[in-house]
Amino acid sequence: MKTSSLTLLASLVFIGTMGFFAGRITSPASHSATNAGPAATRSARASGAWSDDATNSGTPRTTRLSALSSAERLKRLETILRGENPLDRNRALLAFIDQLRPGDFEEAVTRFRDLGITDSRLGEYTLLLSAWAKADPLSALAYAKDKTNNRFAMDTILTTWASLDPDAAIRWAQANHTGDGANPHLAGILRSLAAEDPQRATQLLTGMPRSRERGDALDAMLPHLLTMGTEATRAWIEGLSDEALRSGAMTRAAESLAAKDPAGTVAWLLANPGEATQRRMDDIYSAWARKDEQAAMTSLSTLPKGAARRNALRGMVSSVAVTDPAKAMTLMDRFADDVDDDVVRNFIWHSFGNSPAAAISQISRIADANTRNQMYTRAVGRWLERDPAAATTWMQTHPLPSSVKKHFDHQINSQP
Repeated sequence: MKTSSLTLLASLVFIGTMGFFAGRITSPASHSATNAGPAATRSARASGAWSDDATNSGTPRTTRLSALSSAERLKRLETILRGENPLDRNRALLAFIDQLRPGDFEEAVTRFRDLGITDSRLGEYTLLLSAWAKADPLSALAYAKDKTNNRFAMDTILTTWASLDPDAAIRWAQANHTGDGANPHLAGILRSLAAEDPQRATQLLTGMPRSRERGDALDAMLPHLLTMGTEATRAWIEGLSDEALRSGAMTRAAESLAAKDPAGTVAWLLANPGEATQRRMDDIYSAWARKDEQAAMTSLSTLPKGAARRNALRGMVSSVAVTDPAKAMTLMDRFADDVDDDVVRNFIWHSFGNSPAAAISQISRIADANTRNQMYTRAVGRWLERDPAAATTWMQTHPLPSSVKKHFDHQINSQP
């Protein structure tokens, strides 16, 4: 096949930094190598670790794959994959892939999967699938459909195919989907289209009914949308006419946007009240407080009383309580009207490791009696396991609900 080692290596680097293959398997460099003729192609391939000449480590010349039997070819693949040095392993795998013919991929992918290392080598698995998609996308998709039991292989193949021929990939997705539900094949295609043709990707996304598949497609698009910048991302989200889709996009994008501009993201969420505001405000303020506690505190004090401020307070308390439970308690006292059971529970969870006594001292603020007693039982029980002397002393000098006290008195008295 004509895919260059340089191009595939670039894809691998992208996998390592983004967590999932989302780019094109081809590039101007690869087309230049291909169009330069056989000599240039041989030169590019010779840079691989398993070229005709020698490996980088100085091992002897190796026989071309075309001269090997199927068993010998698969043995060489397994030897490469068993290598411990990831750089050498991937160089060798790239050179191996360069020599595969379209009909060789199925047995190579099958052997890779049979080794039981797919989960720990997703980057290398992606290289094989992507190269197969470039050589013979229909065969690759047929294999993925019949032999795999998750979306990873199918989405990877469709992402690569859509980067090369989006019309053909879309036609296949439409022809291979039945029923009235959302088309599950679009997520991989949208991942590729979002980078090259965001307008068309948006049209496909908005045409999907509300579903898990649409959420997957949105997740596939957002990394590319975020690269357009804060204002462009916000404008794209606000331009979505479907309320549920817009809310989902805001919820997903808010955390990433807040990492660069927490104050602007808070203002954006407040200007667009809804599910995203309720679900993300605590995360934003928790992260903001870890980065710049004073700025987060100043912003919190300007929020109007209500759900947004309660959620922001919960995030602030969670962050501050980890290192300074006393300061977190002062914060709760300052905004006492905004302290609900969720705020108190977050304080307890995050302060317990630093100060069990401080954590347990605030359990009485939980309004729901059942929740309050359960929290006493769990927290005091953990403290007894961790430091029985300190926990017992505290219990002797502090009031506890009668049912909780009875529970622990029985536990202590029943010990040998």
